[in-house]
Amino acid sequence: MNSFIEFVNASWDEVRHNVTWPKLTDLQSSTTLVLLGSLIFAAVVGLMDFIFENALSFLYQSF
Repeated sequence: MNSFIEFVNASWDEVRHNVTWPKLTDLQSSTTLVLLGSLIFAAVVGLMDFIFENALSFLYQSF
């Protein structure tokens, strides 16, 4: 149990003293970029799904 407590203490010390945390503005810009990228990706996948669904439906109705 002592090794686990030492591990937790060392990890907490690492987080408090050695980790470089980004500034709030950097986080906001990164979040905005990820959100826009996700929305664009979802729109492209949705458009592809719509096109393939209608194309296959048209193809199946032809026969």
